[in-house]
Order: sequence, then structure tokens, then C-alpha cells
Amino acid sequence: MAYTTDSIDYSDAAIPDILKSPHILASNIDRSLSSTRSKMSVIEEEEILMKTNYVARILKNEPELLPITKSNWYKEIHWSQAIFLCIEPFIALYGISTTSVVWQTVAFALFWYSLTGLGITAGYHRLLAHRSYEACLGLRYALVTLAAGAFQGSALWWAKRHRAHHRYTDTDLDPYNAHKSIFHAHIGWLLFKPRRNLPLIDITDLAHDESVQWQHKNFIALAMSMTFFVPTLVCGLGWNDYRGGFFFASVLRLVMLHHSTFCVNSLAHYLGDMPFDDKHTPRDHFITALITGGEGYHNFHHEFPSDYRNALKWFQYDPTKWVIWIAMKCGLASNLKKFPDNEIQKGRYTMTVKALNEVRDSIAWPKDRTQLPIISFEEYQQMSNGDDGRQFVLIAGFVHDVTDFIDSHPGGRALLKSQVGKDATVPFHGGVHAHNNAAHNLLAMMRVAICEQGGEVECLKKQL
Repeated sequence: MAYTTDSIDYSDAAIPDILKSPHILASNIDRSLSSTRSKMSVIEEEEILMKTNYVARILKNEPELLPITKSNWYKEIHWSQAIFLCIEPFIALYGISTTSVVWQTVAFALFWYSLTGLGITAGYHRLLAHRSYEACLGLRYALVTLAAGAFQGSALWWAKRHRAHHRYTDTDLDPYNAHKSIFHAHIGWLLFKPRRNLPLIDITDLAHDESVQWQHKNFIALAMSMTFFVPTLVCGLGWNDYRGGFFFASVLRLVMLHHSTFCVNSLAHYLGDMPFDDKHTPRDHFITALITGGEGYHNFHHEFPSDYRNALKWFQYDPTKWVIWIAMKCGLASNLKKFPDNEIQKGRYTMTVKALNEVRDSIAWPKDRTQLPIISFEEYQQMSNGDDGRQFVLIAGFVHDVTDFIDSHPGGRALLKSQVGKDATVPFHGGVHAHNNAAHNLLAMMRVAICEQGGEVECLKKQL
């Protein structure tokens, strides 16, 4: 076998220009080494981030499931939950249209709605998910039993996901991440299989809570009883309205309670303002509070989740905090946690300053003194006596061009004209009229120069 090589020209013409200059070669080597170092630093920074940031590490090492498409959507639906949540509104509509309304049933439905709702807000949410207060064993059993009537999963299931929501808010590890869409945050996360496994959450306290474990083991029986059997039997045995008890006090109440709770995850992240923090999506709004049974001051709640209150003011709608307070007065609850008021005010102050800074940045301000030329008093007088028709007035050491303003001066043209070429500091500051803040702001926008001596008097002193 014959090996052949291409003819290589080692003449000077074949050597690239970059190799002819040692200085250029050295600079390129340095640049290459610098680039290598920068690449290494980026790699090192990513490694450090992976070690220290749990969310980033999980998102990188545990990729999410394939996206839901037209071809696989039916495989990704959580069918049992989807059928249950989608069919209940139609059952309620059928019942409304075919069942006579009995006022006792309506009254009981509202009463049962409030009780089972408190099981969620005071039990699942503030007691078990956030441990914002302590309750005696009897109250704990009562709350988890009532919450079963809301048919929103066991306390263990509910609290674990809610803690994940707070720990990983608005990230891909948030079970009901509001960034994905309001539909996803409201109900989509329940209809479709989760795209990621639930992240690391500490629920050791719930694992040792006998009321939580009892409810978790008997949840189906409790839920069916408290959701359907109890309200139907109460209405039937009480005033012979079994049908109304089922359709109004059971199914319609359940639909309303479901979507009331779901609005905390959806509407409370889209409607309202952010008086304490704007890093995440939670917002405060009284309409959300009315819809969700007092859980609508969500920006406050996410900023201070261990506080047993959802609303600070006494007039803000938050019935759950009053129920907890009454339970404390009755000796059923204790250790009601309240975030220090000083720290709450810091959050409000920070957001107020941020809003004021945004307003400040949208306003046109006068030129800074470092941007203005410095002239002598004599030069100022020469400018005022120029042939270009410009009108200048000296006030508080600044030379102002009042040419475009002189005709609209509220005190009249003649008064302002008489001060052209002079030091009008005293007349402006009360000698003739004590001008208000608006006049000072408007005057500052007319600055064109700084008088070197500050004014006429200082100029005379210097001459003497």
C-alpha cells in the first residue's frame, strides 16, 4: 500500500499573519486562557447552584413527563378525579331544575357549607398545613371530620401539596403553579396527571398526628357520609326533603365549596394588588375573600404564612380568624401565631417605596447641578441683555430661562419682567410672594446655569 502526502508549502507566504507577530500571538493566547477560565467559572457556578439549590437540582435531574398533546391527552387524564369533578355540576343543575326549593333545606345547605368550609380553612389550611395555632384533640377530630364533607382529599394529602405550593411557589415544583395558566391553577392540576413527582416536603408532624392518621385511613367512609349521607338524612328526617337534601345540601353545596377553594389557587394569584411582596403571584382582593370564605388576602398570607389571620384589619372579610379566636377564648385553641407587626410594616413600607420609585422614574426632573454650566454674575447680566430676546432670572443661585413662561406668569408679565437680569431670590421667596411647592418645581425645570458667586450680594462682597 502506498502512502502519499499532500505537498505542503512552508514558505513565508503560507504562514498566517497572526503567527508573524509574537505580541498578537501572546494576546490571543491570553484571550484563549481567559475564555477557558470564564468557561470553567460558569461550569463551577452551575455545579455550586446544583449543590445548593434544591429546585434547580430537581428540575435538572428529574425531567418532567412528556407534554400533553392531541395524541396523548386521554392517557394523561386523571380519570377518577376528572369524572367526579366534571359530572358534579351537571348533577347539581339537574337537581336545581327538577327539585322544589324548601327554605329549611336552603338554610341547612348554607349552614353545612359554612361548617365544611371551616373544616378546610381552619382545619386543613391554617391548623394542619401551616400550624398557625394549636387545637385540642377534640377540635382536631371535629375539623378533619367536617373537612371530609368538602371531599378534597384527606388532610395528609391536602396539607402535603399545600406545603409544596408554599415552598416552591410559582416554580415547576409547585403543584398548582399559577404561571402555567389560571385553568391549571384552578382545576387543571387535578384533571391531569402531575408532570413531576411531588418534591421533598416535611410532614413528620402530620405522620404523628392521630386525628390526621385516623381521617386518612377512613377518608372514603367519612367523605361519603359527611358529603352525601348526613345532609340528605338531616333534610329528610327533619322536614321530609330527602331530594332537596341530596341535590341542594349535598351536591350543589359541594360544587360551590370545591370552586371556592380552587379560587384560592387561581383567582387569588391573578386578581388584586401586592401590598407586601411582588416576587410571586399571590394578591390581595376583597372579592376573592368573599368568594373563598375569607382566604382572599393571599399576598399577606404567602408573605406571613404562619400567621393565623388571613386579613389584618377587623373589617376585612376573614371569618376563619374569628372562629379560631373564639375557639381560643373557649379553651379549645391556643398559641395563636401572629407575625410581628413591625416586620409586617416593613413589608408594606418596602412595597410603598418601590411604588414611589416607579412614580419617580416616570417623572421628568430638572437637570442635576453637575450638568449645568457655571457662569459669573456679570455673564448672567450679559445674557439677560442679549439681542436674542431671551429672558433670564436669577433665583437661589440658579439662572432660569423664563422666556416661554413670562407671558403666562400668574402675577403678570410686568412683575416677572422687572426681575430679568437681577437677583430675584428675595422676591420669589416671600419678598413679593411666598411661592408654593408647585411654583418651585416648575421653576426648577427652567434652570440653564449656575451663578458662580451664588447671587448679586455675594458677587458684590467678592468685588469689595
